[in-house]
Amino acid sequence: MTTFRPRETLTEQVARHVENLIAFGQLASGERIYESVMAKQLDVSHGSIREGLLLLEKRHLVKNVPRRGAFVKELDAFFVKSLYEVLELYLCHTGRKLVRQWQPSDMERLESLYQRMNACYEKKDLLPFLELGIEYTQASLAYADNYFIVSAIDDLWPSAKRCAFVAFRHSSHQVLADNLNHMRESIDAIRGRDEHQLTEILSRYARQQCQQVLASLEKQARGNHAAT
Repeated sequence: MTTFRPRETLTEQVARHVENLIAFGQLASGERIYESVMAKQLDVSHGSIREGLLLLEKRHLVKNVPRRGAFVKELDAFFVKSLYEVLELYLCHTGRKLVRQWQPSDMERLESLYQRMNACYEKKDLLPFLELGIEYTQASLAYADNYFIVSAIDDLWPSAKRCAFVAFRHSSHQVLADNLNHMRESIDAIRGRDEHQLTEILSRYARQQCQQVLASLEKQARGNHAAT
């Protein structure tokens, strides 16, 4: 169970808490979110829960249905393919800027993150590995330098985290190895200021992770069908 820690505005606190429940599979795809239950659990008003859920609708994690309530956004093939197609465009765009503009301190940070991720990989420590991977991608996206891209990425990021966890949960060892290899290749391309190579690596990574998520969803669906 995730821990609720007060921070930011109350609406943002609620949204972050529910976001983590969805991202890490504690609230399932299509599941209804009961405002009264959530308000009691977090000891906040129904209005705070409602505002948090509206924020999560903007971030593509929740669907608010009039007169029926709030539901976890369905994670299906169309959603996953759409997400990674857009992420590929953004990653390649900002990656080219990073190749042109990186400073020594940027490389030190990326190398440090890689070493920490490698340590998590060796210990098979899944969640810290995932969080470091997110931090690594966010560090590279710092070079977006575009209001609309940054705003869009902020709204897409929770869904990217959710999808990454789906892939990790069903095939953790191979997915961790693939992510670590991608990270090493991308750092080397950035250091070499090779835009073409980096965009190829990022495109391959986005498509590979998309397929891993789709395979995990298919495997999960087969398991659910067999159970019934």
